[in-house]
Amino acid sequence: MSQEIRNLEPKALWNKFADLNAVPRPSKKEERVIAFMKDFGKKLGLETIEDEVGNVIIKKPATAGMENRKTIVMQSHLDMVHQKNNDTVFDFDTQGIEMYVDNGWVRAKGTTLGADNGLGVATIMAILESTDIPHPAIEALFTIDEETGMTGAMGLKGGLLNGEILLNLDTEEDDEIDIGCAGGIDVTATAEYDEEDTPEGSVGYAITVKGLNGGHSGMDINKGLGNANKIMNRLLFDGFDNFGLQISEIKGGSLRNAIPRESVAKVIIAKVYDEAFVFDMQEIVNEIKTEFKTMEPNLEIVFEKLETVPTKVMPSIAQFYFVRAMYTAHNGVYRMSADFDDLVETSNNIAKVIVGEGKLSVQCLTRSSVESSKMDLANALRSAFELMGCEVEFTGSYPGWTPNAKSEILDVLTGIYEKQNGSKPNVVACHAGLECGILGTNYPEMDMISFGPTIKGAHSPDERANIASAQKYWKFVLEILKNIPSKN
Repeated sequence: MSQEIRNLEPKALWNKFADLNAVPRPSKKEERVIAFMKDFGKKLGLETIEDEVGNVIIKKPATAGMENRKTIVMQSHLDMVHQKNNDTVFDFDTQGIEMYVDNGWVRAKGTTLGADNGLGVATIMAILESTDIPHPAIEALFTIDEETGMTGAMGLKGGLLNGEILLNLDTEEDDEIDIGCAGGIDVTATAEYDEEDTPEGSVGYAITVKGLNGGHSGMDINKGLGNANKIMNRLLFDGFDNFGLQISEIKGGSLRNAIPRESVAKVIIAKVYDEAFVFDMQEIVNEIKTEFKTMEPNLEIVFEKLETVPTKVMPSIAQFYFVRAMYTAHNGVYRMSADFDDLVETSNNIAKVIVGEGKLSVQCLTRSSVESSKMDLANALRSAFELMGCEVEFTGSYPGWTPNAKSEILDVLTGIYEKQNGSKPNVVACHAGLECGILGTNYPEMDMISFGPTIKGAHSPDERANIASAQKYWKFVLEILKNIPSKN
């Protein structure tokens, strides 16, 4: 771990972040980070609890003179999104994140950084460890599996927490205070088909879409970024209609909450069409690259002839319906909010497409701050894939967080922010999936707010945390702790 990270200010925050990032913490594989956090709490002599699903709660009494303030819950999630560049050799299951400083930002070498939500976790750890930071009684809540289903928040039972105010440290713009968020649902379409033998006189190609920015499928969905699965389908659609292209396999995207950056397909065409196919595809590639030249300047679409022609392919009739269903399935913004300026209300990310060996799977994450709109889009996707014969499953549904513009803690934060920065913060609802809505189901009276330092490129290898923003944010946190309202 580079010492330059540990020397950054505020050192209390960056040292805890360095400690945390040395621990592998994939979603659904949090055993090591759970043990790390429990050991941390116990070494401090604080009450430390692991609940039945793996969330960790550490309780710290108020500092002298703060005993009459309301108890607060400080909450962040332990897991992180795992994405890496194709040319990066890295094992997320065994290696700690390799960080470095780059012109005012902290980055990772070819992988996601884990600032989402590691900087929030590190903040809470630094405060729990401190001996000179004034604060009210704290219940530190470290949830698991936020990135792949929010099962930690869903599994947290009522009665474990007594706090009246929840500070969620999981947003990514330091001038924003979040008071609401989108809910989500996973939409997964699956089907089986009888593979057929590759016709004689065929040639094989590997088609690769790569170099896309990717990003957070909620916060970045309105930026016009390329989706590798949708771009690949355009190529397959044209090749099938004009040259009888047949699919042997597709591997596109990886995580449900990340806009897919890469897709690879192996296909065959009749040898007689070889020259015309290459010429036609290059024209389409040029068109696509022109469309995306502003947002995706590094987009690459590569056609490579295979030395070994695939022996099995998808039948033409199955492929006819598949590429059309993929074209029909909505990706991107579905509806903008009528109540908040520039807020995406409803969207979908076609996150992962796997085809081969007689099976296909398309995984989507649909988000919305309006439950009925979420299900409307989910049903639209379901209809598109059921028409091609897929079975469609809805899983992992979680609620949004309804904004409370009259929140007491909101008044505290806006006042502090304006005093410290000379301007008003942006009070917003976000299109990401925060855990506040879920936690509110068992703790409906808890006053909730969300904020954090500036993080860019979350859920992609371009993830980076702004150093100056971390200093601004740390100062903000310390002042908030001093100004928690008194008990009624």
